[in-house]
Amino acid sequence: QVQLVESGGGLVQAGGSLRLSCAASGRIFMINAMDWYRQAPGKEREFVARITNSDTTTYVDSVAGRFTISRDGAKDTVYLQMNSLKPEDPAVYYCSMWHYAVQYWGQGTQVTVSS
Repeated sequence: QVQLVESGGGLVQAGGSLRLSCAASGRIFMINAMDWYRQAPGKEREFVARITNSDTTTYVDSVAGRFTISRDGAKDTVYLQMNSLKPEDPAVYYCSMWHYAVQYWGQGTQVTVSS
């Protein structure tokens, strides 16, 4: 079993920054990649960013250049540095990973942006 715990959400003004963290724990044998998703009220959950175990990163176009995903492999932790936050960024942010054909999700952390 794998557990993912996010932290770092909160309220920030438009143009501000937040850093999210997600720590994985449990019986983890190998992490190939970790992802961040987000879900705004009334919308479907959408992919935000991915980092592989070779540090290859992928971003959805709407956050490219503003968000940076990184990881600490020794701690099985992934981060999402969010800069220049916009009014369209508020959502519950989830981290996710696949482990032996099972997709695990964290509980989510709320990000709110005030204008």
